[in-house]
Amino acid sequence: METQMRDDVKKIIMTELPGLMERDAEVRRFILTVTRKRYADRQETESRFDRMMDELKRDRETNMRRWEAQEKKWDDWDKKWEQERKDQQEKWQAQEKKWDTWEIKWDKEQKARDDRWAANQRVINEMLADIRKQNQRHESSIGALGARWGLQSEAAFRNGLRSILEGSFGVKVERYEDYDHEGAIFGRPDQVELDVIIYNGTLILCEIKSSMSKSDLYAFWRKKNYYEARHGRRVDRAMVISPMIDDRARRVAGDLGVELHGYAEDVTL
Repeated sequence: METQMRDDVKKIIMTELPGLMERDAEVRRFILTVTRKRYADRQETESRFDRMMDELKRDRETNMRRWEAQEKKWDDWDKKWEQERKDQQEKWQAQEKKWDTWEIKWDKEQKARDDRWAANQRVINEMLADIRKQNQRHESSIGALGARWGLQSEAAFRNGLRSILEGSFGVKVERYEDYDHEGAIFGRPDQVELDVIIYNGTLILCEIKSSMSKSDLYAFWRKKNYYEARHGRRVDRAMVISPMIDDRARRVAGDLGVELHGYAEDVTL
Protein backbone atom coordinates (compact mmCIF):
# COMPACT_ATOMS: atom_id res chain seq x y z
CA MET A 1 0.00 0.00 0.00
CA GLU A 2 2.78 2.43 0.94
CA THR A 3 4.69 1.49 -2.11
CA GLN A 4 1.71 2.27 -4.27
CA MET A 5 1.30 5.59 -2.58
CA ARG A 6 4.98 6.49 -3.09
CA ASP A 7 4.73 5.60 -6.75
CA ASP A 8 1.60 7.72 -7.11
CA VAL A 9 3.21 10.65 -5.32
CA LYS A 10 6.34 10.33 -7.45
CA LYS A 11 4.27 10.28 -10.61
CA ILE A 12 2.30 13.36 -9.47
CA ILE A 13 5.55 15.21 -8.60
CA MET A 14 7.14 14.36 -11.89
CA THR A 15 4.00 15.42 -13.75
CA GLU A 16 3.22 18.58 -11.85
CA LEU A 17 6.70 19.75 -10.77
CA PRO A 18 7.83 21.33 -14.03
CA GLY A 19 4.70 23.46 -14.22
CA LEU A 20 4.86 24.38 -10.54
CA MET A 21 8.49 25.50 -10.90
CA GLU A 22 7.48 27.77 -13.76
CA ARG A 23 4.45 29.18 -11.96
CA ASP A 24 5.40 29.14 -8.28
CA ALA A 25 8.54 30.93 -7.13
CA GLU A 26 8.36 29.35 -3.70
CA VAL A 27 8.49 25.90 -5.25
CA ARG A 28 11.53 26.93 -7.32
CA ARG A 29 13.34 28.20 -4.24
CA PHE A 30 12.49 25.02 -2.40
CA ILE A 31 13.73 22.83 -5.20
CA LEU A 32 16.95 24.88 -5.54
CA THR A 33 17.48 24.72 -1.77
CA VAL A 34 17.06 20.99 -1.73
CA THR A 35 19.29 20.38 -4.77
CA ARG A 36 21.93 23.03 -4.09
CA LYS A 37 24.24 20.54 -2.45
CA ARG A 38 24.12 18.40 -5.58
CA TYR A 39 24.25 21.12 -8.25
CA ALA A 40 25.99 24.46 -8.32
CA ASP A 41 23.85 27.51 -8.79
CA ARG A 42 24.33 30.01 -11.61
CA GLN A 43 26.54 32.32 -9.64
CA GLU A 44 28.74 29.48 -8.50
CA THR A 45 28.78 28.05 -12.00
CA GLU A 46 29.76 31.41 -13.43
CA SER A 47 32.37 31.79 -10.72
CA ARG A 48 33.78 28.39 -11.50
CA PHE A 49 33.79 29.23 -15.21
CA ASP A 50 35.54 32.51 -14.52
CA ARG A 51 38.12 30.75 -12.36
CA MET A 52 38.66 28.18 -15.09
CA MET A 53 39.07 30.90 -17.72
CA ASP A 54 41.44 32.77 -15.42
CA GLU A 55 43.48 29.62 -14.97
CA LEU A 56 43.51 29.08 -18.72
CA LYS A 57 44.52 32.68 -19.23
CA ARG A 58 47.27 32.39 -16.63
CA ASP A 59 48.47 29.15 -18.21
CA ARG A 60 48.45 30.73 -21.63
CA GLU A 61 50.31 33.80 -20.35
CA THR A 62 52.80 31.56 -18.58
CA ASN A 63 53.31 29.55 -21.74
CA MET A 64 53.62 32.73 -23.76
CA ARG A 65 56.27 34.05 -21.37
CA ARG A 66 58.09 30.73 -21.62
CA TRP A 67 57.90 30.81 -25.43
CA GLU A 68 59.03 34.41 -25.50
CA ALA A 69 61.91 33.60 -23.15
CA GLN A 70 62.86 30.61 -25.31
CA GLU A 71 62.61 32.66 -28.48
CA LYS A 72 64.77 35.32 -26.85
CA LYS A 73 67.33 32.64 -26.02
CA TRP A 74 67.18 31.42 -29.61
CA ASP A 75 67.60 34.98 -30.85
CA ASP A 76 70.52 35.48 -28.48
CA TRP A 77 72.07 32.21 -29.67
CA ASP A 78 71.54 33.24 -33.30
CA LYS A 79 73.13 36.63 -32.64
CA LYS A 80 75.98 35.03 -30.76
CA TRP A 81 76.51 32.45 -33.51
CA GLU A 82 76.33 35.13 -36.20
CA GLN A 83 78.85 37.27 -34.32
CA GLU A 84 81.16 34.29 -33.80
CA ARG A 85 80.84 33.38 -37.48
CA LYS A 86 81.56 36.99 -38.43
CA ASP A 87 84.54 37.14 -36.08
CA GLN A 88 85.86 33.83 -37.45
CA GLN A 89 85.41 35.05 -41.01
CA GLU A 90 87.27 38.27 -40.19
CA LYS A 91 90.06 36.20 -38.62
CA TRP A 92 90.27 34.02 -41.75
CA GLN A 93 90.29 37.09 -43.97
CA ALA A 94 93.04 38.67 -41.86
CA GLN A 95 95.02 35.42 -41.99
CA GLU A 96 94.55 35.14 -45.75
CA LYS A 97 95.71 38.75 -46.09
CA LYS A 98 98.82 37.86 -44.07
CA TRP A 99 99.41 34.83 -46.27
CA ASP A 100 99.02 36.98 -49.39
CA THR A 101 101.44 39.53 -47.93
CA TRP A 102 103.92 36.78 -47.05
CA GLU A 103 103.54 35.25 -50.51
CA ILE A 104 104.13 38.60 -52.22
CA LYS A 105 107.12 39.23 -49.95
CA TRP A 106 108.45 35.73 -50.62
CA ASP A 107 108.00 36.18 -54.39
CA LYS A 108 109.84 39.50 -54.26
CA GLU A 109 112.64 38.01 -52.20
CA GLN A 110 112.82 34.99 -54.45
CA LYS A 111 112.88 37.22 -57.54
CA ALA A 112 115.60 39.35 -55.95
CA ARG A 113 117.61 36.21 -55.19
CA ASP A 114 117.06 34.93 -58.74
CA ASP A 115 118.08 38.31 -60.16
CA ARG A 116 121.21 38.37 -58.00
CA TRP A 117 122.01 34.81 -58.99
CA ALA A 118 121.45 35.58 -62.69
CA ALA A 119 123.58 38.73 -62.37
CA ASN A 120 126.33 36.76 -60.67
CA GLN A 121 126.10 34.11 -63.37
CA ARG A 122 126.37 36.76 -66.07
CA VAL A 123 129.42 38.25 -64.37
CA ILE A 124 130.96 34.80 -63.95
CA ASN A 125 130.19 33.86 -67.57
CA GLU A 126 131.59 37.16 -68.78
CA MET A 127 134.72 36.60 -66.69
CA LEU A 128 135.05 33.05 -67.99
CA ALA A 129 134.48 34.23 -71.55
CA ASP A 130 137.07 36.95 -71.08
CA ILE A 131 139.49 34.44 -69.58
CA ARG A 132 138.90 32.06 -72.48
CA LYS A 133 139.31 34.92 -74.91
CA GLN A 134 142.57 35.98 -73.28
CA ASN A 135 143.74 32.38 -73.22
CA GLN A 136 142.88 32.02 -76.89
CA ARG A 137 144.77 35.19 -77.68
CA HIS A 138 147.78 34.06 -75.69
CA GLU A 139 147.62 30.65 -77.28
CA SER A 140 147.34 32.24 -80.72
CA SER A 141 150.29 34.52 -80.05
CA ILE A 142 152.38 31.71 -78.60
CA GLY A 143 151.30 29.47 -81.47
CA ALA A 144 152.31 32.14 -83.98
CA LEU A 145 155.72 32.47 -82.37
CA GLY A 146 156.09 28.71 -82.27
CA ALA A 147 155.13 28.36 -85.92
CA ARG A 148 157.47 31.19 -86.87
CA TRP A 149 160.40 29.79 -84.92
CA GLY A 150 159.77 26.19 -85.91
CA LEU A 151 158.46 25.02 -82.55
CA GLN A 152 155.27 23.80 -84.19
CA SER A 153 153.93 23.61 -87.72
CA GLU A 154 152.01 26.32 -89.55
CA ALA A 155 149.25 23.77 -90.23
CA ALA A 156 148.81 23.06 -86.49
CA PHE A 157 148.56 26.78 -85.78
CA ARG A 158 146.02 27.27 -88.60
CA ASN A 159 143.90 24.35 -87.37
CA GLY A 160 143.85 25.84 -83.88
CA LEU A 161 142.56 29.19 -85.13
CA ARG A 162 140.02 27.49 -87.37
CA SER A 163 138.59 25.62 -84.36
CA ILE A 164 138.36 28.89 -82.45
CA LEU A 165 136.55 30.51 -85.37
CA GLU A 166 134.11 27.63 -85.65
CA GLY A 167 133.50 27.62 -81.89
CA SER A 168 132.88 31.36 -81.73
CA PHE A 169 130.42 31.61 -84.63
CA GLY A 170 129.09 28.10 -85.14
CA VAL A 171 130.24 28.11 -88.77
CA LYS A 172 132.14 25.49 -90.72
CA VAL A 173 135.53 26.50 -92.06
CA GLU A 174 136.22 24.41 -95.15
CA ARG A 175 139.76 23.90 -96.44
CA TYR A 176 139.92 24.61 -100.18
CA GLU A 177 142.76 22.97 -102.12
CA ASP A 178 143.53 23.23 -105.84
CA TYR A 179 146.53 23.27 -108.18
CA ASP A 180 147.64 26.31 -110.16
CA HIS A 181 149.01 24.72 -113.33
CA GLU A 182 149.73 28.04 -115.03
CA GLY A 183 151.65 29.57 -112.10
CA ALA A 184 149.38 32.62 -111.96
CA ILE A 185 149.79 32.94 -108.19
CA PHE A 186 153.41 32.13 -107.37
CA GLY A 187 154.95 32.53 -110.86
CA ARG A 188 155.21 28.78 -111.24
CA PRO A 189 152.76 25.84 -110.89
CA ASP A 190 152.02 25.17 -107.25
CA GLN A 191 149.44 24.04 -104.71
CA VAL A 192 146.65 26.53 -103.87
CA GLU A 193 145.18 26.44 -100.32
CA LEU A 194 142.46 28.66 -98.84
CA ASP A 195 139.97 28.60 -95.97
CA VAL A 196 136.39 29.09 -97.17
CA ILE A 197 133.50 30.24 -94.98
CA ILE A 198 129.90 30.42 -96.23
CA TYR A 199 127.71 32.30 -93.73
CA ASN A 200 124.06 33.15 -94.53
CA GLY A 201 124.82 33.01 -98.26
CA THR A 202 127.94 35.19 -97.90
CA LEU A 203 131.12 33.75 -99.42
CA ILE A 204 134.20 34.55 -97.35
CA LEU A 205 137.77 33.60 -98.25
CA CYS A 206 140.11 33.49 -95.31
CA GLU A 207 143.89 33.23 -94.93
CA ILE A 208 144.99 32.03 -91.47
CA LYS A 209 148.74 32.41 -90.86
CA SER A 210 151.03 32.80 -87.89
CA SER A 211 152.48 35.93 -89.52
CA MET A 212 151.54 38.03 -92.52
CA SER A 213 154.04 39.96 -94.67
CA LYS A 214 153.41 42.27 -97.61
CA SER A 215 154.27 39.52 -100.10
CA ASP A 216 152.00 37.07 -98.25
CA LEU A 217 149.14 39.51 -98.57
CA TYR A 218 149.67 39.92 -102.33
CA ALA A 219 149.80 36.12 -102.69
CA PHE A 220 146.45 35.87 -100.83
CA TRP A 221 144.95 38.48 -103.13
CA ARG A 222 146.03 36.49 -106.19
CA LYS A 223 144.52 33.34 -104.61
CA LYS A 224 141.20 35.18 -104.28
CA ASN A 225 141.29 36.23 -107.94
CA TYR A 226 142.21 32.66 -108.95
CA TYR A 227 139.23 31.29 -106.94
CA GLU A 228 136.78 33.73 -108.54
CA ALA A 229 138.06 32.98 -112.06
CA ARG A 230 138.12 29.23 -111.41
CA HIS A 231 134.57 28.98 -110.04
CA GLY A 232 132.92 31.95 -111.74
CA ARG A 233 131.71 33.36 -108.44
CA ARG A 234 132.48 36.68 -106.82
CA VAL A 235 133.95 36.55 -103.29
CA ASP A 236 131.94 38.75 -100.89
CA ARG A 237 134.65 39.19 -98.27
CA ALA A 238 138.37 38.49 -98.06
CA MET A 239 140.03 38.43 -94.66
CA VAL A 240 143.34 37.60 -93.04
CA ILE A 241 143.61 36.33 -89.47
CA SER A 242 147.09 36.60 -87.99
CA PRO A 243 148.45 37.84 -84.66
CA MET A 244 151.59 39.13 -86.38
CA ILE A 245 150.91 41.43 -89.34
CA ASP A 246 153.60 43.56 -90.89
CA ASP A 247 152.86 47.28 -91.10
CA ARG A 248 153.50 47.29 -94.88
CA ALA A 249 151.00 44.47 -95.22
CA ARG A 250 148.44 46.58 -93.36
CA ARG A 251 148.81 49.42 -95.85
CA VAL A 252 148.43 47.04 -98.78
CA ALA A 253 145.38 45.43 -97.19
CA GLY A 254 143.71 48.83 -96.97
CA ASP A 255 144.29 49.41 -100.68
CA LEU A 256 143.03 45.96 -101.68
CA GLY A 257 140.04 45.90 -99.34
CA VAL A 258 141.24 42.88 -97.34
CA GLU A 259 140.02 42.66 -93.72
CA LEU A 260 142.73 42.14 -91.10
CA HIS A 261 142.10 40.50 -87.71
CA GLY A 262 144.67 39.82 -85.04
CA TYR A 263 142.60 37.08 -83.35
CA ALA A 264 139.91 34.70 -84.54
CA GLU A 265 137.39 35.91 -81.93
CA ASP A 266 137.72 39.48 -83.26
CA VAL A 267 136.07 38.46 -86.54
CA THR A 268 132.58 39.85 -87.13
CA LEU A 269 130.39 37.78 -89.42
